[in-house]
This record gives sequence, structure tokens and C-alpha cells, in this order.
Amino acid sequence: MSDCIFCKIIKSEIPSKKIYEDEKVLAFYDISPEAPVHFLVIPKEHIVSANDITEKNAEVVSHIFVVINKIARELKINETGYRIVNNCGEQGGQTVGHMHFHVLGARDMKWPPG
Repeated sequence: MSDCIFCKIIKSEIPSKKIYEDEKVLAFYDISPEAPVHFLVIPKEHIVSANDITEKNAEVVSHIFVVINKIARELKINETGYRIVNNCGEQGGQTVGHMHFHVLGARDMKWPPG
């Protein structure tokens, strides 16, 4: 998708502070962090939202969670806990039309989230 900010980050057209990258996903720090540790993990395939997960592309979601686990261990937030957030659709708070998962850690999380 030519106007998608995350697709541009994947193509290195927009810089990001990358944490992890492989053939399926990219992880990078959020530019407006809401916690001391706040990064995003996105599929390289343009999937608009969780509403667009199909049998054909579902494997990337499990891979994203494996990557989150790996990064959480490297950043040592697995020891104290962290939150994984996926916003789906306008009322769900999704502001970028490319499925992504926020990972927030290194502070106490409140409930309800907002």
C-alpha cells in the first residue's frame, strides 16, 4: 500500500529505531511511547486489521507473538510483565490501517485501559 506509514517504514522510506526484523515481521520503538518500554511489531505483509486475518495469513500472527516473547526476554520485561495491545477499527482506537501490536512494559499497567 503506497500511502501506508508502516509499509514505508518496512521499505526504509521512513526511519525507525528497529529492534528486530526477519522476512515476516518488523519490530521498532514507538515514536510517542506510553511506557518506558513501548515497541510495535508489524507484519511485512499489508494486513489492514485483525478483521482481515484469514486462514491464508494467520500464521504471521503466531509468529508475531513468538517475536514479542523473544524481545520481551531480551529487554527483561518478561520478568515483571508487559501488555500487548492490538487496536482494531476506528472505535477500537486503530489510527494506522496496517495491523500492529503495541508492547508496553517497565511500568504498572492500569485497568481499564481507556
